[in-house]
Amino acid sequence: MKSREIDFTKGNPTPLILSFFWPLLMTSMLQQFYNFADSWIVGKGLGDNALAAVGNMGSLFFLIVGFSFGIANGFGVMIAQSFGAKDYETLKHRVAGVIQLGVILSVVLSLFSILFLPYALELLKTDSVIMKDSLRYGYIVFGGLSTGICYNIAAALLRALGDSKTPLKAILISSILNLSLNCVFIFGLGMGVEGAAIATVAAQIISAAFCINRLRKIEVIRLEKKHFQNEKRVYFELLKNGLPMAFMNSITAVGCMVVQYFVNGYGVVYTSAYAACSKYLNLFMNPAATAGNAMSAYTSQNFGAGEYKRIRQGLFVCLSIAAVSYLLLGSLMVFFPAFLARILLTGTAQVALVCQFLPRCGIMLIAVDFLFVFRNGVQGMGKPMLPMISGILEMVLRIVVISVMMDRFGFKATSFAEISAWTGALVINIYAFYRALSPLLAKEKKQEKSDRIFGRPLLLMEGLLRRKPSM
Repeated sequence: MKSREIDFTKGNPTPLILSFFWPLLMTSMLQQFYNFADSWIVGKGLGDNALAAVGNMGSLFFLIVGFSFGIANGFGVMIAQSFGAKDYETLKHRVAGVIQLGVILSVVLSLFSILFLPYALELLKTDSVIMKDSLRYGYIVFGGLSTGICYNIAAALLRALGDSKTPLKAILISSILNLSLNCVFIFGLGMGVEGAAIATVAAQIISAAFCINRLRKIEVIRLEKKHFQNEKRVYFELLKNGLPMAFMNSITAVGCMVVQYFVNGYGVVYTSAYAACSKYLNLFMNPAATAGNAMSAYTSQNFGAGEYKRIRQGLFVCLSIAAVSYLLLGSLMVFFPAFLARILLTGTAQVALVCQFLPRCGIMLIAVDFLFVFRNGVQGMGKPMLPMISGILEMVLRIVVISVMMDRFGFKATSFAEISAWTGALVINIYAFYRALSPLLAKEKKQEKSDRIFGRPLLLMEGLLRRKPSM
């Protein structure tokens, strides 16, 4: 079987990163596309109120799934570091630990989300018009949460090993299934929002199964019974890196939930407009977020191998990708907001609100685009604490801005909250990146200098000792 894994510790960083980036981007875009298609089908097939109900679940879904996604990426960093260091025995023990912790995580998060869903919707001041649909959609999606967690963990393991093609194939297949089932359930069978939820869960089952099947065939992580008999140290290492990244995502989600709370307080028109804005924001941030994921895998492997100069080279490549993404997609948000809004929405009032949000966020999109790259670079070096602190800052800034400005500026305050959160978090992560990398580069430079001074005489002496005495 042809290997799909990439060793980032050798060769030119640019083609290596790009070969990993493109399948990863197509995977992410497909995910966004079928999420976007869900919204389009729900909005056109069931109306703006149904779209508001599904969109209202976005911040809650991000809270739970974002936690699992963060912890999966944290586990992936540890896997990539072992793979880069070519320490395959530790790699296998860590993979076994990830599987064990993943099962526990799935059960706990599924039960938690189902039990507390009604209370969470009440805390968000969900409008009574959409409460029933929000519950129907939420119970099904959270009931099938374990399939989404399973996919996140399996995909994170594959990315850590440099394989971005398998998740692409998995999402391609599941996207086709998702769209087909959506059309059948909503347009064909006349089901409500529960049809979209069932289609989502079914698609996640297929994508998870596809990735797991690929993992079973990778020789370097072929597991035996002994690898599951881990010491506490293995679990501690995984959780030490995974939990801060998980909490960072959840803390950020809390800030988004507070924004959702204020938006919901202004009625269903604001809720549906904000749902559309969130869909576009997630879609247009996607290429830079993908560059960040590439940065994480690339940095983790090179950190494990002690190739610190290559981390700086990888930063330049990933920032360049993010800059191009900003120029292309930020321009769409600035110059064509009404056109974008009408794709998802039918109400004139909702379209007008979207036109207040997209241009402002489009101008400042570069802040969040660069944030993805720097933050993933820091996490890839096994330093998750400052990124977690930046997540706390994001939450605080969102809450402060939306609570202070909503009454005065109306829907515009939602864009101000996003921009302030991005900018504050970016500053912290730029500082964290160079704080983590600078001493490593200095250490590497010192070692190179030592090798130049002492290495050549030692090699010469070794050569003389090995020479056979002449007869």
